[in-house]
Amino acid sequence: MKILKLSFICALVTLVQFGLHAQTLPVGTTALEDYYRRAQLLGIADSSVSFTVRPIFPNYINKKADVFYPDSTMPKYNTLGANRLWKNKGKSDLKISYLPLSLQTQFNSDHPYGWNDGAMIPAKGLQTVLSGGIFAQYGLLTIQLKPELLLAQNSDFENLNKNSYDVIFARYYDIYNNIDLPVQFGKGAYNKLYGGQSSIRLNYKSLSFGLSTENLWWGPGIRNSLLMSNTAPGFLHFTFNTLRPVQTPIGSFEWQLIGGKLSNSGFAPLTPDHSYFGTDLYVPKPNDWRYLAGIVFTWQPKWIPGLFLGFDQSSQTYGKDLSGIRDYLPLFAPVKKVSAPDDPINKQDQRSSLFMRWLWTQEHAEIYFELGHNNYSGDLTQALLTPEYSRAYIFGIRKLMPFNTARNENIMISVEVTQLQENNIDKIKAGDEWYTSKAIRQGYTNMGEVLGAGIGPGANLQSVDVSWVKGLKKIGLQFERYIHNNDFYYYAYYDSYDFRRHWVDLSIAANYEWDFKNLIFNAKIQGIKSLNYQWYLKQNPGDPYFVNGANAFNLQIQAGITYRF
Repeated sequence: MKILKLSFICALVTLVQFGLHAQTLPVGTTALEDYYRRAQLLGIADSSVSFTVRPIFPNYINKKADVFYPDSTMPKYNTLGANRLWKNKGKSDLKISYLPLSLQTQFNSDHPYGWNDGAMIPAKGLQTVLSGGIFAQYGLLTIQLKPELLLAQNSDFENLNKNSYDVIFARYYDIYNNIDLPVQFGKGAYNKLYGGQSSIRLNYKSLSFGLSTENLWWGPGIRNSLLMSNTAPGFLHFTFNTLRPVQTPIGSFEWQLIGGKLSNSGFAPLTPDHSYFGTDLYVPKPNDWRYLAGIVFTWQPKWIPGLFLGFDQSSQTYGKDLSGIRDYLPLFAPVKKVSAPDDPINKQDQRSSLFMRWLWTQEHAEIYFELGHNNYSGDLTQALLTPEYSRAYIFGIRKLMPFNTARNENIMISVEVTQLQENNIDKIKAGDEWYTSKAIRQGYTNMGEVLGAGIGPGANLQSVDVSWVKGLKKIGLQFERYIHNNDFYYYAYYDSYDFRRHWVDLSIAANYEWDFKNLIFNAKIQGIKSLNYQWYLKQNPGDPYFVNGANAFNLQIQAGITYRF
């Protein structure tokens, strides 16, 4: 305890050492965000930044670089003839700069696919996101306005197969009545204007406090994160966070504390709805908004350079149930004992994780891991006896290998595994999964999409990426195996455990990112073969035991362009 107090005092003292830079790089920014992470592997950027609390503040990672022009060897251009930065010539310190203009498009030929795409929705057809804005700084105050406009075709497609048995529909609703995760966002075009990557902050030394609608990413993962990712649109939240690591006698610390408002999609799980023995299966969810409190905390021990150890936790409750400071800051209140493991914890929906990232700059590599628990109220003894109970994990490794040193070219290999599938039979038979909640029936979502790992409840993912990289340029191949909600599969078919029915997507994608003058181009073409689409197996009398399921092929095309002033 004395060491912790000493560290806290030293952290406050060392704040005076740091300058003021508070322009963020939005989560998922094409080419730029991953450039900074790769620069750490190459040893040309500050290795004390964990990349486990995002959005990042690039001025602290590479102090000599412009946020949107990190490669100092590349000349800048002014294609549109507009000054990026305007400074007041008077006595005030007002500065205003343009933020990049971005146009991102996505097309799915057969059915929805994809995650980590912010304002976009799971939809068939074409959708487009437009964004741009300004950044203003006046003394301690910064204002970032970067709204996002979504235009989605949202075409019809076949969801849960209409020929499935009624009992399968009933079991589907048993789960998806406890999470706001619609298969389709209504009928016809879906258009939305979001606050996007906007914020207003007061920044002092290494600390920032403000109001934001930005996407957040917590943890070390690249394809997935257990608690916070950019799969769903950003939500309105207060934030108290560090701008850069705070140095203490025992190492450096980063953190973010938030309290925000989550919104509902307003759509049912399936379109159209279904009934079972004359009873509607869909149980409408409460219309009340939800309050989310969360914290992420990362420590880099000074004795082990490059090692980051962290913890994050989130808790949500309905707005109507908020009554006191303990409800607004449940992260600092003790968890009450419950009478049974399946009971909701204090009528809240909680989850937490421990994570690590180990950066090896001499090897140009990193390894990371995240282990989480979902609505788990057991004590330490129970956790040691059944560590697999309500758990999920992410594991990854990444390495850069020299390809042409004279031209600063490298080959990058990335491997990541995400496991959300429950392996406790009692939880599966109860229909309990990651991100679902019987207490907060929208589950861990915002606007109908998961806040955490975009692959969704009960899913698993294995991903391999091999790329050629040089500065902001990247050309590569991505191979993935995506298992859709295996918890539902076992719950719906537990009478037979028919192993032929797993819904598995096998995909290969070609990725392209390229900077040219002010522009950054990005493109991705991905072919996805869905085996047993929607868990449906076509079986007729007299057929052999092993038959083809209701397989589907989806072609996804992504393309975008970003203009930097």
